[in-house]
Amino acid sequence: MTPRRRPIAMLVAAGIVFLVLMGLGVWQMQRLAWKNDLIARVDARVAAEPVPAPPPAEWAGLTRDVAEYRRVTVSGRYAPDSDVLVQAVTERGSGFWVMTPLETDGGWTVLVNRGFVAADRREDRPLPAGDQSVTGLLRMTQPDGAFLRANDPAAGRWYSRDTQAIAATLGLSGAAPYFIDADRAGEEQPVGGLTVISFRNHHLSYALTWFAMAAGLVLLTGYALRR
Repeated sequence: MTPRRRPIAMLVAAGIVFLVLMGLGVWQMQRLAWKNDLIARVDARVAAEPVPAPPPAEWAGLTRDVAEYRRVTVSGRYAPDSDVLVQAVTERGSGFWVMTPLETDGGWTVLVNRGFVAADRREDRPLPAGDQSVTGLLRMTQPDGAFLRANDPAAGRWYSRDTQAIAATLGLSGAAPYFIDADRAGEEQPVGGLTVISFRNHHLSYALTWFAMAAGLVLLTGYALRR
């Protein structure tokens, strides 16, 4: 390459990299706007008055964006001897979520996370008898287990609240594709109301990093051309 063509090639290469870096920065700003909107919508759902839990006719339209953390209420009766324990780590330490099918007054079934039990007190989870009214947060199914730990229904080892897999293991038909994190009803086990609502939101710092790299590229290219 001749000396006259080298600056042109440098400018072309630098221009392509600059556009890529700026594109990444703009994408992170778009992600920031989406995340802020999501947080605002979730905050509004959590603070709202509870609404009836979605019946089967509404299940097809449920997505995380439109339904997750919606406050809902449902009435029915817990199915006896049907608890499924899902490993959990909470502010109270390690233990299990107690997932129990609720046979609703509408004739369909929904899994209710009745709350948390400590690992050394897993048998201390009395089941309320008779008609029950449950209020809590709608949560969408959590398939496939946790990081590097797959659910093992045959061995009774659960690492995520996979509604379809749990329903299949219990022989439930027509179970809702979501579960309900029940509100706290006291300090007795299982302890409800321990849902952690938080979203990682580092998109602004990521965007500033990409923009700073683009600015640095401009300065380095200008310095190189002057030399």
